[in-house]
Amino acid sequence: MRHIIRIVVPLFFFSILITSILTIHAFVMIPPVYAQTNETNKGTEYQGVAMKGYYTSAKQDYGKNIEFNIPTKYYGDSLRLISEAGMNHIRYIFYWESYAKNPSLFIKELEAVADKADQYGLKVIYDNHQWHTSSWLESRGTGFPHFLFSGNPIYERDSGGNTDSETAKAWWTNWWDRSISANGTDGWTLQSNFLKEVVNLLDKHPSTLGYEILSEPQIHGNDQWEKVGQFNTFMVNELRNVTSKTIAYSQQVPAGINEPTIDVTSENMAKMVPANKENVVYKVSLYGVPTDDYQSQRLSILVNAGELAGVPIYIGEWNNVQRVPSGDVRSIDPESSNITPEDIDLFLTTFDRLGVWGAAFWIWNFIPNPTPNFNLITVNDEGQIVPTQYYEMLKNGVAKVSSNPKIPNNPTPAGATTSP
Repeated sequence: MRHIIRIVVPLFFFSILITSILTIHAFVMIPPVYAQTNETNKGTEYQGVAMKGYYTSAKQDYGKNIEFNIPTKYYGDSLRLISEAGMNHIRYIFYWESYAKNPSLFIKELEAVADKADQYGLKVIYDNHQWHTSSWLESRGTGFPHFLFSGNPIYERDSGGNTDSETAKAWWTNWWDRSISANGTDGWTLQSNFLKEVVNLLDKHPSTLGYEILSEPQIHGNDQWEKVGQFNTFMVNELRNVTSKTIAYSQQVPAGINEPTIDVTSENMAKMVPANKENVVYKVSLYGVPTDDYQSQRLSILVNAGELAGVPIYIGEWNNVQRVPSGDVRSIDPESSNITPEDIDLFLTTFDRLGVWGAAFWIWNFIPNPTPNFNLITVNDEGQIVPTQYYEMLKNGVAKVSSNPKIPNNPTPAGATTSP
């Protein structure tokens, strides 16, 4: 008996040691985002691309537009190619100032998108986009119409619309305080009226999946998180008067996890959720491979924010880019940015494992982009669409993920947490 004890006891402690080592190893090797497998394991329901048009993306200032001819059969050929790639979704980008510039051409183009999406069985989220606030503030910008800036000396023309601009900071602060107005009507009401026009035009189409309130709004202080939530609550309540379809609200910019001016935490981002969360999703962007330490942490924070808010995650923009310092911000470096087939597979597999509601690759646009992997298509001299190598990579990646059996649920490794 004593001989047996000498053998069993050491084996018992050895097994405990091995189990501990394997547990620690699992925790170290699995990035935080992989520990957050969606419990229902549905995979990504809507898989597709972010897409830009022409009149719906035109800057309000005619002098700042670069003229491009719209390719022949742009929407018919584009949506056919997207469908043939095994995707079922488009996040279609439009700008309020583009509507202000030419309402009739804006509406005509939206109708063309909806008609072709109906034809090819694609589901569309119509995204009220902004980039650097407005072309009123800088030539790179497109977003809010000029009547929300003109006549106020605080918002000097061409004074900068990005997050590092004092003018942008002043404008967005006033926007969240609901003190921006035009012709006696506050800006929130004016935007809701504009979005209602879009909804009334598109809601009847079976291809219409829903609408995004405002892409990547700027936040310039920790007191503004809840104000954004109040804005989103107002917009959802107004839109629910005219639609029951999906409504997306967006992550903020700046979006880094170590921002000096705001605390980008899951808890703060969860404050942006509208009070009425029925059929609401949280749109986020991911511009780095999910296994990168920084991007893994950032995605974990975003997923956790959605969990705290009680809404699904929608990755409305994803790609892989490299950024370099440019003044007080970091800008995309076209020369070093790229995405590989392995990167695309990793993105799609991660999204599927997380069970995100939807995902859209950035970007489908006939206007050339200096960042090569942002070009899913080009246009030849005959005005025909030509898919790039990145289209083929995305097509192959979607086929792989859709053909694979669903990844089994992986419980959170011992000692791991759902946020970094």
